[in-house]
Amino acid sequence: MLRRLCNFGNYLNLGPTFIKAIRKMQTQAHGLVVADAIESLAAVVGKQNVSTSLAVRQHHGKDESYHECQPPEVVVFPENTQHVSELAKICYEHVLPIIPFGTGTGLEGGTTAGRPGAVCFDLSKMDKVVSVHAEDFDVVVQPGVTRLALNSYLRDTGLWFPVDPGSDASLCGMAATSASGTTAVRYGTMRENVMNLEVVLADGRIVNTAGEGRRTRKTSAGYNLTNLFVGSEGTLGIITKATLRLYGIPEAMTSAVCHFPSVKAAVDTAIQTLQSGIPVARIEFLDDVHMMACNKYSNMNYKEAPSLFLEFHGSEQSVEDQAKAVGEIVALNEGLDFVWAKDVEDRNRLWKARHNCFYAVLALRPGCKPIVTDVCVPISNLTEIIVKTKEDIESSQLTGPIVGHVGDGNFHTIMMVDPKNRDEFTAAKALADRMAERAQAMDGTCTGEHGIGLGKRHLLVKEIGQTGIDVMKQLKRTLDPKGIMNPGKVLFE
Repeated sequence: MLRRLCNFGNYLNLGPTFIKAIRKMQTQAHGLVVADAIESLAAVVGKQNVSTSLAVRQHHGKDESYHECQPPEVVVFPENTQHVSELAKICYEHVLPIIPFGTGTGLEGGTTAGRPGAVCFDLSKMDKVVSVHAEDFDVVVQPGVTRLALNSYLRDTGLWFPVDPGSDASLCGMAATSASGTTAVRYGTMRENVMNLEVVLADGRIVNTAGEGRRTRKTSAGYNLTNLFVGSEGTLGIITKATLRLYGIPEAMTSAVCHFPSVKAAVDTAIQTLQSGIPVARIEFLDDVHMMACNKYSNMNYKEAPSLFLEFHGSEQSVEDQAKAVGEIVALNEGLDFVWAKDVEDRNRLWKARHNCFYAVLALRPGCKPIVTDVCVPISNLTEIIVKTKEDIESSQLTGPIVGHVGDGNFHTIMMVDPKNRDEFTAAKALADRMAERAQAMDGTCTGEHGIGLGKRHLLVKEIGQTGIDVMKQLKRTLDPKGIMNPGKVLFE
């Protein structure tokens, strides 16, 4: 009722004093409800798994994005799916917002509370690898299992899970944001690698999106519920189990770095490599500013010029053939200093530098905050959009390195802004919007892997149209009639 009054006040333009008064009443009312609900929550998971500590709440009220911390009222730590179900029933009964939380490595404010009375579900204690079916190349994991933890668990099986967003994110969190990363060009994104999900709905019901225990590589049975929840960013339900595809660890892996005289030459090399049918496992672009940041942060000594980081997987002979073919394309585009990393130690050092590039950019301007954004376009448009974005950044005088998973048309900018300088923040946000709109105008998307969260909701209408938004809202109302699942994310309330 108070929420409706607040919306009504906005509609009548009654002014900030009225709205503040209503919101204060709303907060007080929620405070009473939460105090009552906490006892019920503790009865399900035990008092040791319920926290109202300010430090704990603040940790769970933000991710790695520029969005301000908005802590929940309480954080709960369920230990199994039944806990999650019972906790959801309590929140549903009391109309308390539910915020799922994995590792907090998101980049669009997806874990901020936003509304009074929010209950954060930290799923880190559900950290079991439930089962590995090596002969079927699949694995079932709980939501607290991270990417690196799974691959460590699998190391004696000869199998691995290759989707690599850079951070050691939780696998179910990766499913929730449809994450991808450096290996998507060869192995696909989370959308192609999730076979089944166990999801707790807003009212506590449990659904298995492909049927309980199903692990088939393909199915034509009914609606594709699995891909409805992949990329839903916690707005439709809480993922409590995921069945994922696995792959055999390649016989041989070789990595390389090469440098180019221009952004265009580097990106053209990536496109020509793909057009030649060479099955590269990774092909990453870093501009000159990013290379400078990586050299300083990771103590490397690479040329500070537009560069490609590449990796080849396969048999010894096929890897050698792939590398030779790419080397010829690099030479045609005036590439320089083809540096190889064949042994495991050198290869890991190279890719660690690439994965640490976010932190390397943070170190360029200590005390500043990053505004990170990503877009994705058909690869035929990639050279044009990266060149235009580079020009836009340079004319804005912002510090904004470019890095990209250019094998699938996806790239990022990391713009460092002084939090005390409102003009810098406004300029960076405007640049990010221009970048997204430029991608949409080139038949692309405003986000390839970060998700919509809070930061890109205004761009979604242009991308999928009002009818698409209406259909999303209908789905949301059907699965979450009280609007408690991660409210305010993806869609405006």
